[in-house]
Amino acid sequence: MKGLADEPNYSVALLEGATALSDVVENHIYEQTLAEKNAFFVADLGILMRQHVRWRTHMPQMRPFYAVQANSSLAVIEILAALGTGFICTSKYELELVQGYGVPSEDIIYSGVCKQLSQIKYAAKNGIDFLVCDNEAELRKIARCHPRAKLLLQVATGASSEGDEMGMMFGSKLKDCRHLLESAKGQGLQVVGVRFHIPSSCDDPQAYSHAVSDARCVFDMGEDIGFSMTILDIGGGFNGSETQLKQINSAVRPLLDLYFPASSGVSIMAEPGSYYVSSSFTLAVNIIAKEVGARDLHGNHDEPSPNDEPEFLYYMNDGVYGSFTSKLADNVIPAPALPKSGVSEEPVFASSLWGPSGDELDQVVDQCLLPELSVGDWLIFSNAGAYSLGSPSTFTDSPRPPVYYTISTGDWFEMQDAGITQDISMKNFSLVPYFLHSGQSDEALSVPA
Repeated sequence: MKGLADEPNYSVALLEGATALSDVVENHIYEQTLAEKNAFFVADLGILMRQHVRWRTHMPQMRPFYAVQANSSLAVIEILAALGTGFICTSKYELELVQGYGVPSEDIIYSGVCKQLSQIKYAAKNGIDFLVCDNEAELRKIARCHPRAKLLLQVATGASSEGDEMGMMFGSKLKDCRHLLESAKGQGLQVVGVRFHIPSSCDDPQAYSHAVSDARCVFDMGEDIGFSMTILDIGGGFNGSETQLKQINSAVRPLLDLYFPASSGVSIMAEPGSYYVSSSFTLAVNIIAKEVGARDLHGNHDEPSPNDEPEFLYYMNDGVYGSFTSKLADNVIPAPALPKSGVSEEPVFASSLWGPSGDELDQVVDQCLLPELSVGDWLIFSNAGAYSLGSPSTFTDSPRPPVYYTISTGDWFEMQDAGITQDISMKNFSLVPYFLHSGQSDEALSVPA
């Protein structure tokens, strides 16, 4: 694997013995308390492997193409590339990032609602031929800048209007697909498959069944027009749970066997994004300011009653314009936990959590119950890996929080037994032993072949 530079881009702490991820979080809190108290992530790369094994167990007929928009951390890209996933990219930055790790162009799909001409030209120049399209304006741009492209026609689903993880949905309505296929044919473009997307906000597995039926209709239209269509992409919407995978597979498998059997030669793929990374990352933030109010001031009272409980507003050193950007898409951020060192039996109070900007949109958690905290205290957000570490352009001028990568010795040796580590370039990272309350070791650990 090619890598991005001659020097390691990041280090991975090898957790030995009984050292747990929570111990690493506590250790970095201890270190940050003595320093600048910056927010930070701790990532467990072993979870990526376990999620991949779960996927291959319950969705064996579908090859995963990781949605880079969910989390573009270097270690995530390299581990998933070594595991053999494909990649869905929505920008030139993501295309360059993935190609920088030696991913073959045929394993990359350039998606995105509206593509810049310069980025379509970049895809053409770098052999990235699979592009997603859903309207005539995009067809014209692609015909002009990338005439040899292999198109996946995006088809809208009934579930699409319910919302999406990170923005508006798109797709051609079924009744408009024949016209688009004919337009593509007239412009000399090649349509090779169909893509649809069920948002994670949709909790009905049958939505996938309806979308597969619509896809079969579009395949029939394409074959009538003269296209040889060989790819079905069922999109994303996977929340990371094993139960959901079983439900979706149970709903989709019969229709796939009926409409797209192995004998048809159609390759089935899907786009798990947050599925892989959400539970892999934990975020620690610091309280930088605090306000005290009274609960009954939300009513018609001018003054709090004598017995009214206080309500606390806490401002953190990370917010909606940083690692909690998914809140802008109306995603609910679960209430955080206290570090083990901060757990107490003290009474809890109504609290709200805000980012540092002071902007009214920078509210991370509307209501939660917490003991009274002080400036300088820490909060821990688990399942924080999805849509918190995207491309640099999604962040403000403030640097993104650092990521401390970890993996247990058990997970590392399992990856070795599976041959995965052979595809990971040691030029890109160093594996180092981890010592609690002593910082990272400067000496890279000798990794068995």
